[in-house]
Amino acid sequence: MNLFTHFRDIVISDLAALDLPAGLDMSRVAVEPPRDPAHGDIATNAAMVLAKPAGLPPRSLAERLVARLRRHAEVTAAEVAGPGFINLRLADAFWQARLAEILRVGAAYGDAAIGAGRMVNIEYVSANPTGPMHVGHGRGAVVGDALASLLQKAGFAVTREYYINDAGAQVEALAWSAYFRYLQALGAEIDEKSFSGFQYQGDYLVPVGRALAERYGASLAERGSDGAIEGKPLDEWLAAVRDFAVASMMELIRADLAAIGIIHDVFTSERAIVESGAVDRALEALDAAGLIYVGTLEPPKGKLPEDWEERPQTLFRSSRFGDDVDRPLKKSDGSWTYFAGDIAYHLDKYRRGFADMIDVWGADHGGYVKRLQAAVTALSGGEATLDVKLCQLVNLLDKGAPVRMSKRAGTFVTLREVVDEVGKDVFRFVMLTRRNDQALDFDFAKVVEQSKDNPVFYVQYAHARARSVLRHAAEARPDDNLTPESLASAPLERLTDPAELALIRHLAGWPRLIESAAEAHEPHRVAFYLQELAAHFHGLWNKGKDDAGLRFLLEDAPELTRARLALVQAVAIVVSSGLTVFGVNPAEEM
Repeated sequence: MNLFTHFRDIVISDLAALDLPAGLDMSRVAVEPPRDPAHGDIATNAAMVLAKPAGLPPRSLAERLVARLRRHAEVTAAEVAGPGFINLRLADAFWQARLAEILRVGAAYGDAAIGAGRMVNIEYVSANPTGPMHVGHGRGAVVGDALASLLQKAGFAVTREYYINDAGAQVEALAWSAYFRYLQALGAEIDEKSFSGFQYQGDYLVPVGRALAERYGASLAERGSDGAIEGKPLDEWLAAVRDFAVASMMELIRADLAAIGIIHDVFTSERAIVESGAVDRALEALDAAGLIYVGTLEPPKGKLPEDWEERPQTLFRSSRFGDDVDRPLKKSDGSWTYFAGDIAYHLDKYRRGFADMIDVWGADHGGYVKRLQAAVTALSGGEATLDVKLCQLVNLLDKGAPVRMSKRAGTFVTLREVVDEVGKDVFRFVMLTRRNDQALDFDFAKVVEQSKDNPVFYVQYAHARARSVLRHAAEARPDDNLTPESLASAPLERLTDPAELALIRHLAGWPRLIESAAEAHEPHRVAFYLQELAAHFHGLWNKGKDDAGLRFLLEDAPELTRARLALVQAVAIVVSSGLTVFGVNPAEEM
């Protein structure tokens, strides 16, 4: 149960009994935690937002509403604060009942129905298929995957998608590098200095060259007059090498993603989109709507964007839909811009039934957001939405010193190198400890440190500690049924210490956290919640060290012990649920 939704329903029901004018808009009535926990358990702005349309002073309306709210058995205190806010305190029995609910529902606790099965497409990673993934790709991968899991828990029907950027100059540059590795594999006299002019110089292309030689033999090369291996003209090898290299890189990328537990549902090829004529069809639709014209853009103030040219261009009227300026659709050589291809791709997603789209991009694409949102709005007649999550850089450190280079990739540290060093679970959790739009420091020494300053360890240790308590209890009480279902009927009214009740309150906030994080598309909120939950639990443990009467296992108090074991079991359930959203395996022991 989302307790805040529950009490919002109560507030609205009580408002209906106050003989207020008919037809009041209740959409702005909110029930949420007060800013200061000392003021109560929940607060509502009902009187503040309804006073004017109801024709009453806010405080007067608040006092009338408070009189009704005090009648509910769940409410032990209701007070008017300031000009008309209402703070409520809830009975201990209400919180204890939430604990029983967690134990009965188990892993499904927090599952929400706000998505109502609505289809959502989340496109993430979509790294160019030109080499192994780097840590920045890994951050976007984890953010997208965790967001997908979060939305699924909130009741949405989610499709995880990868857009393969396999058209354009970058894959041709990859093909050139792979071709020279192929010639090298055939025995051509090519030293490493020969690769200095190529864009992709990493060792990861050496096995690609060998594989090309195994498949094609020497058919893509020729021998010079001196018998030495030489390259053939471009048109005799480019398509075959390009397609082979892209397929090899996608196999590498899939393996990198699998190493952090990520599997996409759909892979869509940019080249297939372009070659199918989808770009022409999408732009014909925009042209028919009067949204394409030929014109000359004025030079923007400040730094010129890459796509600005001082010439007549084919332009999309993106400024009509909130963009800063209209955007070019054709390059000077007559080919489509990358933006034109992206328009076609997003129209394809919309026609596949996705009115809700989320793209996870690197921060360097920030200037591209408004134009694509404008295109989605135009193509769908305003029916579709596109939310873009921009992921800032990851700064790799080791004991505070920057880590920059990789022999395998040639220019950057690969995702696989990092995951092999620290493990999948640590990597995934750390990627979610900051908002996606904030830069993140990833220090190899810090992320494996076993201290409360390391959020990964702190949360995992909370789960491991809870499981340890339950194992010890099972050993000490072999005849006692300690399953969650059995503990739901423990005498939970015995849990009266302020620290115990504070922990239960935090556990009871899990359903609301899922809904609010899903609505905001912010999976990092789960990390913040779990860290706070771990702090509550470790704090209660430490109180038990100082006060023997607060320990979880008491030989001379079996009923109180069962109640406390119920609380420990609930902590394990909710921490496990949160880590599952992150794709992190809860630690059983540490």
